[in-house]
Amino acid sequence: MLKWFVAVEWTLLVMVLLRVLSGLIEITVAGLILRFNSVEKAIYLNGILALIGPTIFILSIVIGLVGLSDKLSIPKFMLIGTGAACILIGAKM
Repeated sequence: MLKWFVAVEWTLLVMVLLRVLSGLIEITVAGLILRFNSVEKAIYLNGILALIGPTIFILSIVIGLVGLSDKLSIPKFMLIGTGAACILIGAKM
């Protein structure tokens, strides 16, 4: 059981843990929305999620790029960064 854990890169493990944390936060907020049974509180909690989601997305990309830093050229880094920026800009429109 521990062999696969040792074989996983630390960068990938951190990215996975960030995604798991994000999912747990989403599920917790869904439960809170049901518990409060209020549209006003649901909007407030969704607003908080709107800040957490992109933050985890950016952290995950940055960690991935750090893990790939020895394998990618600067133009490829810039291209990936531009793509991530386009995703964030497109999501806000």
